[in-house]
Amino acid sequence: MDGQIALAVEGVAKSYGATVAIERLDLALRAGEVHALLGENGAGKSTLVKVLSGVVQPDAGSMSIAGSPFRPRTLLESRAAGVATAFQELSLLPNLTVAENLMLPRMPRGLFGLASGRAARSDATGILHRYGLGRIDATALVGALSLADRQRLEIVRAMEHATRVLVLDEPTAALSEVDWLFGLVRQATARGVAVLYISHRLAEVRALCGRATVLRNGRSIATVDLAGASDADIFEMMVGRAVRSDRHARRTAAAGPLAMEADGLAGGGLKDATFALRKGEVLAVAALEGQGQRDLFRILAGLASPSSGTIRVDGEAVGPRSPKAALKAGGGVAYLPEERKTEGILSSLTTAGNITLPVAGRIARGGFVWGALEERAAAGVAASVDLAERYLSFPIGDLSGGNQQKALLARTLLTGARTLLLFDPTRGVDVGTKQSIYAAIRRFAEDGGAVLFYSSELPEIIDLADRCLVLYGGRIFAEHSGDDLEEQRLVTSLVGHRGAEATVAAAGQAVPA
Repeated sequence: MDGQIALAVEGVAKSYGATVAIERLDLALRAGEVHALLGENGAGKSTLVKVLSGVVQPDAGSMSIAGSPFRPRTLLESRAAGVATAFQELSLLPNLTVAENLMLPRMPRGLFGLASGRAARSDATGILHRYGLGRIDATALVGALSLADRQRLEIVRAMEHATRVLVLDEPTAALSEVDWLFGLVRQATARGVAVLYISHRLAEVRALCGRATVLRNGRSIATVDLAGASDADIFEMMVGRAVRSDRHARRTAAAGPLAMEADGLAGGGLKDATFALRKGEVLAVAALEGQGQRDLFRILAGLASPSSGTIRVDGEAVGPRSPKAALKAGGGVAYLPEERKTEGILSSLTTAGNITLPVAGRIARGGFVWGALEERAAAGVAASVDLAERYLSFPIGDLSGGNQQKALLARTLLTGARTLLLFDPTRGVDVGTKQSIYAAIRRFAEDGGAVLFYSSELPEIIDLADRCLVLYGGRIFAEHSGDDLEEQRLVTSLVGHRGAEATVAAAGQAVPA
């Protein structure tokens, strides 16, 4: 099937009122290839995914599958044509079981033609084992799973239905390891399935894809052979200009007074964390999946209670039982959550309404808050994260993932807290948006703020952090700073190997065998 066109998109356009999401887009996928779709947040990628999935209909243009006209009006029509999507903003239902999510919308039938839970569990268990996820219980509620496992289920469900075209929208955004996914993608292409792969991580795009189509401002700019295009070439096509990546000068460990201290902190998957964060410092946390990083941030933010240990903010012992209490601790502690869709945004509110939630009481007039007040209060902080002012009046659910992330960071800054806890702050955003977020974080630290952030991307940690703590087995296993903060040393610590120059994070803390 090599060379046969599996999907052709010609002149597709889509607008929402006066807002043009796609001006003109052309794309051709060959059967059995992995084809990358690249572009900034807001370039039109998510809209194309919705068009291909039958979620929205294009205003103009045509599409075909293996030469036959393709214009799906629903998700089911798209699936019937052999096209299936793993969405960036996960589409699983958290209040249903793994089995129910995998089987919907057509549950297997049992006696008298009624939906059979037993048959659903049996079929789902078979699917999970087939895709290497036999450790996941088919009867478990999806909402109780980690974000990474929910991402894996989203991918598996799409792969089950993709007979011609598989659309993967930021499939590794919540995955710290990609071997599992890459293996499944290669199995799919071996069956002749065309894969449209959307990611901002160029290293994995190059490892998996041969060609890429670049979008900018709703138009397809070019389709390139990745072997013949440098990263700088691709970035310039995406943003229309050369992208600078200026690494900041790292501060020394003793640069400022203490902002936050944790001593023997434990709870959930976190076994023992002792560290200090100083004012003016950007401190990173690196860890493979499931090493206690999520529990660490939730405890510090007041979303979970520690089983042992103490926390001090600006020298004051605290035990925040809620994010509101954390905001009142010392100079204030604010948290940017892991998953923006379910933990961050309120999609029915405007962008300005989301940004100003923490200060709604301060900007109210006569007990009421209206749009003009929200937009006025949000304008300054929106500019600090490079969020265009015109987006403030939009429903935040209509924004791209990158612009939603900017809005959440703006909200975190607007709290006035002097210590920020940022969990994977650039997950699923483009290179331009990353630079805006990095700049905002650096300005905050230069102004005397303290930042603790977790990232699943090692180059981001190396570029942004003054120091890095590595979690392994629920404990702070190593600390890296200065010349020691480089990728190979981090990888060595991430897998629990104490290299010759790795340093233990907390003085006197035992290192797990």
